Amino acid sequence: MLPIINQILHIQIASSVEAAEEPKFEYKSRIADDRGDNLFIELPLHEATGHYKRLLLGDELSILFITENGVKHYFNTHVTGFEEDSIKLIRIQKPEPQAITRTQRRHYLRVAAELEVAVLTSNGDRFTTLTDDVGGGGISFICEGSWQLEQGCSIQCWLLLPYKNGTIDHASFKAEIVRANQLTTGRSHVMTKYVDMPDFERQKIIRYCFERQLEFRHR
Repeated sequence: MLPIINQILHIQIASSVEAAEEPKFEYKSRIADDRGDNLFIELPLHEATGHYKRLLLGDELSILFITENGVKHYFNTHVTGFEEDSIKLIRIQKPEPQAITRTQRRHYLRVAAELEVAVLTSNGDRFTTLTDDVGGGGISFICEGSWQLEQGCSIQCWLLLPYKNGTIDHASFKAEIVRANQLTTGRSHVMTKYVDMPDFERQKIIRYCFERQLEFRHR
């Protein structure tokens, strides 16, 4: 079941490379609005200190909410934008109903980044494009709407990774499309998750994400 407007959310924010082994949901927030593929939440409040948390675009969140009958539900999401209403609201990606579970899943840091990625589809089509965001669990990118990319399809990707020290590396991986939305421009916004990814390839991407996150926080 999906969370509803005024639902209280308990939040863990990915502030390190990977989620802690014993995650703590230290922040809480409230859903202020629900529009299309997005939820709008209030600034997260640290339950112990009473301080508000400033979130950045791309921050990945692990969220717990509790239904009226006391059942805990978990989902992972990320910050997609901000909106100034009577109060500042944070826009997050609304989860698919099937992505909401009763057990917490491991999650990785995700950052907004435009990186070059080469894609090979299961039909043998090849193209290059730019990512929208990247993370240790998957990437999203925007491409021409003419490519046959649907939910559940498998693709092979080669991702260019420029590191802070000036070196450039590549990560090669297989991914599954979890969502493909057509934009008003006619292009497609494609979200993926990694499939059977070797750990050494994942670590290349996690390293880039960590460097990128530090860059955001030092601005």
